[in-house]
Amino acid sequence: MAQAPSRLAEARPVPHIVTELPGPRARAQIEFDHSVTSPSLPRAYPIVPVRGDGLAVEDVDGNLFLDFAAGIAVTSTGHSHPAVVARVQRQAENLLHFSASDFYLPIYADTCAELARISPFSGPVRVYLGNSGTEVVEAAIKLARYATKRPYVVAFLGAFHGRTYGSVSLTASKAKYHAGFGPLLPGVFHAPYGRVEDLRWFDEVLFEKLVPASEIAAIIVEPVQGEGGYLVPEDGFLQGLRRICDRHGILLIADEIQSGAGRSGKMWAIEHWGVEPDILLTAKGIASGLPLGAMIARAEIMTTWGPGAHGSTYGGNPLACAAALETITLLEGGLVENARLRGEQALAGLRPLRERFPGLVRDVRGLGLMLGVEFDTAEHAEAVQWAAFQRGLLVLECGVSTVRMSPALTVSEAEMATALRIFGEAVAEVAGENGRVLPDATDAEGMTGVEAAV
Repeated sequence: MAQAPSRLAEARPVPHIVTELPGPRARAQIEFDHSVTSPSLPRAYPIVPVRGDGLAVEDVDGNLFLDFAAGIAVTSTGHSHPAVVARVQRQAENLLHFSASDFYLPIYADTCAELARISPFSGPVRVYLGNSGTEVVEAAIKLARYATKRPYVVAFLGAFHGRTYGSVSLTASKAKYHAGFGPLLPGVFHAPYGRVEDLRWFDEVLFEKLVPASEIAAIIVEPVQGEGGYLVPEDGFLQGLRRICDRHGILLIADEIQSGAGRSGKMWAIEHWGVEPDILLTAKGIASGLPLGAMIARAEIMTTWGPGAHGSTYGGNPLACAAALETITLLEGGLVENARLRGEQALAGLRPLRERFPGLVRDVRGLGLMLGVEFDTAEHAEAVQWAAFQRGLLVLECGVSTVRMSPALTVSEAEMATALRIFGEAVAEVAGENGRVLPDATDAEGMTGVEAAV
């Protein structure tokens, strides 16, 4: 069930670039932005969007881009999906806000019930709603410690769980996320990720040399690592984690903030391995771009705490809940299956890049519409991202040297084919086949391509 062609495009193809990038209005906006916003914001490249429809994004200069980043895997049903917009508009006409943390908001409970219904649990669950992924990670840390009365939490090397203090303490994808902010949350350990043999670390290192298993509250894992490089674990890895948790009374938390809501080709990525977590976290695509996060936990865990233990003024606000309810309808109406089909198409189109550019392209991997192409260096990955942007294709780096594709689940076969063609051209340019050779992504002044452009 792919969305209809973009209304923004009209007679124009997508992408369609009409100015240099960034264009004159974009450069002016970027200059203004730099004068008033926090320099902590890690801008990837100088796009200044003003409208979006489906997978088409128009910038302030009238350039049309094909969006295969989806706001970091957020706009799961495409930009401004008509059904989502209509449902949010209807809700806005009735009630903009009423805090579900202190009162009984019907749409909050309705959204919790729907999330419980589609969750990968065999028994009853309870649901807590927040505003973002990092907020529900924080909630999960609190709940796990409260329910188990244990102090320690294990995350994984390469993981990204957010930037607030608890979640950034779990994050281990880049050292820069920790730089200057210590001391971080105590009681966090980081395990190697992805291989079945890595599971020996728990018995041989953690439990034997660092802390007893009886003091570990939870293990939090991304079924597919996102910021860490779109890494898919070996078969048996998640099953092995489940066995470790069962053996020692440890809670297994599945962080599906990026991999969930149908992106992997199943509603939840952990379902690919037949593993049931104790707590599941979702955000990003679950509300098609409106701020919503959810913690779904087995009822016997969630009911260990009572009123006042956790809450949020805006979490599960009426507009975000309305968007989530419509998003779930669309996901179940065909978008999850479309993610699977388009993901197969993408991998078939991307894998030949390894043979064509053996020194440049190290790996092609993915699950559904979590697609990663790993390059030999971070500089080459950035150069490919920039070359794609110059051609009107929006992709985004992750990990050490990987470029990810995470388009809306509405992506059509034709849009995927266009993206694959453009991405191949970008890789060829960096490899030196077409146009100027880009040995790395810095110019003579030491600036990145983005910095030099603006």
